[in-house]
Amino acid sequence: MQERQLKAALFDLDGVVFDTEPQYTVFWGEQCRMYHPEHPGLEQEIKGSTLTQIYDCWFSGPLLKEQPVITERLNAYEQQMDYDYIEGFIAFVDDLRRNGVKTAVVTSSNIPKMESVYRKQPGFKMLFDAILTSEDFERSKPDPDCYLKAARKLGVGAGGCVVFEDSVNGLRSGMAAQMKVVGLLTTNPLDIVAPLSDIQVTDYTGMTFESVSHSLNFL
Repeated sequence: MQERQLKAALFDLDGVVFDTEPQYTVFWGEQCRMYHPEHPGLEQEIKGSTLTQIYDCWFSGPLLKEQPVITERLNAYEQQMDYDYIEGFIAFVDDLRRNGVKTAVVTSSNIPKMESVYRKQPGFKMLFDAILTSEDFERSKPDPDCYLKAARKLGVGAGGCVVFEDSVNGLRSGMAAQMKVVGLLTTNPLDIVAPLSDIQVTDYTGMTFESVSHSLNFL
């Protein structure tokens, strides 16, 4: 049996690194009530979708002309958002890096959004060996393209990677990349996350390189 060692940790951004999902629920709740009053609760259904996927499904056809307006509102909203780390995240990443694990952010967010992140959290870049955004991918999650590109950028095979995700599309992307997947319960309930991940956690409290390696059967 081929030996597997934990060599890289790949993190989605919203709901995985930052506790931002409640803020996005507020934003999309306002937009959905404005454009789709006939569909209450739509902001919950679109959680974890990329902006392109949201537009294609809910803001095409007669609403196509509204996309630039919504994008402008979203960009302004993201500039004033709070970017607070998920509980225990920094301590966990520090421990991973002390143990030689490479780290990367793999997000569907775009560069303008990331510029807002860097302003609010100046030390953010120091936590990662690579930051991949939507501009780096040809295909969005649930396609495995983004995570496979991140692994190649770090020089690590898929078998040495663990993906941290919260959304359905993100979880499926990690699984399709044939990587170990940790599901964060920050966006979806356990019954949705569990079938799409190897282990599930509410946050990073108490998590270490050793505990994750053991839980995911890395040798």
